[in-house]
Amino acid sequence: MKAPTIVKADVYPVAGHDSMLLNLAGAHQPWFTRDVVVLTDSEGRLGLGEVPGARRITTAIRDGFAAVIGWPVTSHRRILRDVARAVAGRDDTTAFWTFERTAIHAVTAIEAALLDLFGQLVGLPVAELLGEGQQRDEVRVLGYLFFVADPDRTDLDYLREDDGDCQWYRLRREEALTPEAIVRQAEAAHEEYGFRDFKLKGGVLEPEQEVEAVTRLKERFPQARITLDPNGCWSLDRAVELCAPLLGVLAYAEDPCGAEDGFSGRETLGEFRRLTGMPTATNMVATTWREMASTLLLQAVSIPLADPHFWTMQGSVRVAQLCHDMGLT
Repeated sequence: MKAPTIVKADVYPVAGHDSMLLNLAGAHQPWFTRDVVVLTDSEGRLGLGEVPGARRITTAIRDGFAAVIGWPVTSHRRILRDVARAVAGRDDTTAFWTFERTAIHAVTAIEAALLDLFGQLVGLPVAELLGEGQQRDEVRVLGYLFFVADPDRTDLDYLREDDGDCQWYRLRREEALTPEAIVRQAEAAHEEYGFRDFKLKGGVLEPEQEVEAVTRLKERFPQARITLDPNGCWSLDRAVELCAPLLGVLAYAEDPCGAEDGFSGRETLGEFRRLTGMPTATNMVATTWREMASTLLLQAVSIPLADPHFWTMQGSVRVAQLCHDMGLT
């Protein structure tokens, strides 16, 4: 049987409302952007992919389409190799944020759409096409909490939803700069979506205030797995001082410290882990295979975060398999 071929490829930059969420880099803009890829095969099926949006990513995706059109859907692995070659060399290797990478986003967007098409063709969910196949039917997902700045202190076009019936819709748009406000966010997210675990984006307030916020979260949700992510902005000494008493509060610490005094972030995380006994997670210092090799050698991280948007979907599964075989999470 002749496999259908890909006859059309489109990418649609889209935007949605965002709140004045705070992190180490400042505040989120009133809009977040995404690139949505739509591939059409010769039998009329549509395959979808989605990654963070930016003009440079949109351009790279369009450039990658030259390696896609005309190929059978069953050649998705070869297509992705050609796409990777077509967009290679566009990443800023000095970029602090993984979201700033370009080539890997372009490959991932096209990869997701290709796997979608191939799964439809063979009648299988994408999970069955990756690694050793689908492993479970449900995944426990954490709720992501942010400190939020006062949108009234700027003339930027932040959306307000203060007249809605849903508490979460209201609170996610309002100032939240205290532990009490963070707990209210968690309660609203739990009520609306059922989240039982929570992550707080740190690197915003004084560290003691952020530690108090996660401590209050644990008091309110004693069975929850709680984590705090200051994006590596604390010094090693400060991170140890703050987090050592939190062994019963935090399930793990995500990037509590970073590079300092000539030592890499992997080295400081390794020291933090040994000094505190707390599991460590990262999506900052182990996001490439070269970095991962160094991380494993140093035993710096117990939880490499396998975000598909900078590992690709197949790469994320490879990370998961590596973790499984080496006793990591």
